[in-house]
Amino acid sequence: MAAISFFGDLIQTISDRGRDLIGFGRGDLAARANAIELVGLCEDLISRRGEASGVALARLILERYATLSREERGTFLRLVAMEFGADHTGIEDAIATYRANPTRAALGVLHKSAEPRSQELIRRLNLARDGTLALVRMREDLMTLRRDLRSAGDDHALIEAADSLDNDFEHLFASWFNRGFLVLRHIDWTTPAHILEKIIRYEAVHEIAGWDDLRRRIEPQDRRCFAFFHPALVDEPLIFVEVALTAGIAPAIAPILAHDRQALPLRAANTAIFYSISNCQKGLAGVTFGNFLIKQVVEDLARDIPSLKTFVTLSPVPGFAKWLDRERRAEAPLSLTREDVEALRLLDAPDWATDKTKSEAVRKALLPAAAAYFLRAKTDRARPVDPVARFHLGNGARLERINFLGDVSGKGLAQSYGLMVNYLYDLAAIEKNHETYANLGTVSASSAVTRELRANLPPPRAVALAEA
Repeated sequence: MAAISFFGDLIQTISDRGRDLIGFGRGDLAARANAIELVGLCEDLISRRGEASGVALARLILERYATLSREERGTFLRLVAMEFGADHTGIEDAIATYRANPTRAALGVLHKSAEPRSQELIRRLNLARDGTLALVRMREDLMTLRRDLRSAGDDHALIEAADSLDNDFEHLFASWFNRGFLVLRHIDWTTPAHILEKIIRYEAVHEIAGWDDLRRRIEPQDRRCFAFFHPALVDEPLIFVEVALTAGIAPAIAPILAHDRQALPLRAANTAIFYSISNCQKGLAGVTFGNFLIKQVVEDLARDIPSLKTFVTLSPVPGFAKWLDRERRAEAPLSLTREDVEALRLLDAPDWATDKTKSEAVRKALLPAAAAYFLRAKTDRARPVDPVARFHLGNGARLERINFLGDVSGKGLAQSYGLMVNYLYDLAAIEKNHETYANLGTVSASSAVTRELRANLPPPRAVALAEA
């Protein structure tokens, strides 16, 4: 951390000296600028060769961008998207040169010409101190703009330009945030409070209800939390996972989160359950962290606690309720029998989950439907419709068990009718499972899951669902 601080101070010194070169003093940094003026400064930034002046100008642009209103930020990003694309004339000239003399040097010129100017702009803005975090926040604004453009039915050229700019951010972030730069940190009760506050705020699966709840999740000897950090975002977790060390595979979340539970001695733990994985930075959407995180935590836990033999998740099923409701309403459902449809009418009763007779009738129809959801329902890219399933199966996990009423919270009942799933990370089979899924789309599943499938169902169909 000392080296990072030194580097930051050095960048700050360069930036301060660079202000004199670009004609801005400290007071000017606080001045507001409109979007058009800021775009002009961006043009100036990518035309400069001096390092000191570039650092100072990058900092000025980012600080002024931070003062813009939401509407002004949208205008700025629209202008950058439209005006900082590729140089088409330069591309045509480079193509002609390469065709006339197809050398590696000519190919290099063509490659450089084809790169949008926005990529160079992003690189130069990243020269500023804390520039990386500012750019991650800027991409969050861009993602909001893209949603607004689509909902408003804006002109196609602008939408295409905004999408291209977003691709530029994602392309550069994928390099800047690759696994080689990530640092795994154990989060416990001694972790600085400002980081613990962010863990509470960023938890996306099972809400953390304040400091006492957080302490129950990270302080006991049978609980763990790990997060990835990046040297450019020292105090900003990128993604974190919460782990429960248990005796056996848990089928439900309530006992794991119970306030009055007794901690399990480490010598009695044989299973590590990954029960919550939360991405923290919306601006890094599309940049993969989770697969590296889980695999490294599995390796570290297996090394540090030899009694652990089983590594599984206890995962939500966020799309199941909507999918099942569509099947129930269909004139000819492909995953339900007539008897299933009739039994699942009980889901409309407010007490179905607490009434033993109703819940048992639902269970008999729901579990086969869930097996069809995971094993047969596909996207237009021939992958499972469930996003959490795609994530874990893509990592090489196996669909191990479907748990009826695993999450009876309001959120769990609403998104999945209480369903939860265990994905098994078998160290000896991860690579094989990953390869068969990646190359063939094969879902690795236990016999307990495959036995739930109804016989003689119609062939599986793809659904109109784009994979995130």
